[in-house]
Amino acid sequence: MARVLIVGAGLTGSLCAALLRREASSPLRLTVWDKAEDSGGRMTTASSPHNPQSTVDLGAQYITCTPHYAKIHQSFYDELLAGGILKPLTSPIDGMVIKEGDCNFVAPHGVSSVSKHYLNQSAHQVPVHGKNTGVDCHALLQGIFPTQVLNPVSFTSLALAGADICFRQCVTQINLRNNKWEVSRETSSSEQFDIVVLTMPAPQILQLQGDIANLISECQRQQLESVSYSSRYALGLFYEAGTKIDVPWAGRYITSNPCIRFISIDNKKRNIESSEIGPSLVIHTTVPFGVTYLEHSIEDVQELIFQQLENILPGLPQPVATKCQKWRHSQVTNAAANCLGQMTLHLQPFLVCGGDGFTQSNFDGCITSALCVLEALKNHI
Repeated sequence: MARVLIVGAGLTGSLCAALLRREASSPLRLTVWDKAEDSGGRMTTASSPHNPQSTVDLGAQYITCTPHYAKIHQSFYDELLAGGILKPLTSPIDGMVIKEGDCNFVAPHGVSSVSKHYLNQSAHQVPVHGKNTGVDCHALLQGIFPTQVLNPVSFTSLALAGADICFRQCVTQINLRNNKWEVSRETSSSEQFDIVVLTMPAPQILQLQGDIANLISECQRQQLESVSYSSRYALGLFYEAGTKIDVPWAGRYITSNPCIRFISIDNKKRNIESSEIGPSLVIHTTVPFGVTYLEHSIEDVQELIFQQLENILPGLPQPVATKCQKWRHSQVTNAAANCLGQMTLHLQPFLVCGGDGFTQSNFDGCITSALCVLEALKNHI
């Protein structure tokens, strides 16, 4: 049974795991490693230490679906809406620019529930309603891909074993050993795999030690080095049940503050206000603030955000808990050119990179990359 390692449990990695489970023509042993404490990547959701039902989205706040992607990714949206993973965003977001034909969605259980949904699917055999006819990544990236091929329940699945999903696993080295990949971690022993899929940000791929450093061609290295990201902080605030935050909006874009770019009352954003669960609030900083204070301590940054928040929402009550998240690699500002959603680093054994750094920095970019990774793997599974 071939062993497949997916590094990264964000949206691309989680969807890759689910698609591989559905597509495999022979049994696979799937493993997913992530250096964080939970799944989601930049679509992460944090819980209050006092009440796990009180949560904030520290990464993506909502998902915007354009008419273009509503067609070519329709089955993915339909599945998530039917399962209650996503629902239409109906709460008022002050300052949000809405383009004609766009639809916006929120995740009522937190945005990380999208990745958890796909990880859960990777651990179960999926009903078979047909066979996949192949993915044309050239056509997919140009937006001329037939919708029926993208049906997430239209794949053959013979893989039976559940995926092994492990957190706090920071990959440090990848070496070739007897035609397999020996993957080393910071705190655990190395393991060997037949196929490795890397879905972490491009700079983290370039930081990996071992044989992989010599296997990346000069052209590929230049492409990876060209991928750039914005940086920012997100601060989540949790309040006691019964606390009132009296504003007419669920979210607000801030245009005149050097520190704060966006504020969301997260439970209100999702329309799940409850007298038994305290409100939660998340603040996203501006990119210039994030860059300026990137190497400062979390404590110092949190205090600066609080000072600016008082100017915008004076008189806010004291939160019972906080969670400050540094996003060194927030949104992709420049993706790798001419990569068609993925970058194959080695054929035998197979090693491939995916993620929004090879497409575009949004939900649909991650779906596109996962499908292109799947196409690249089709002759190896």
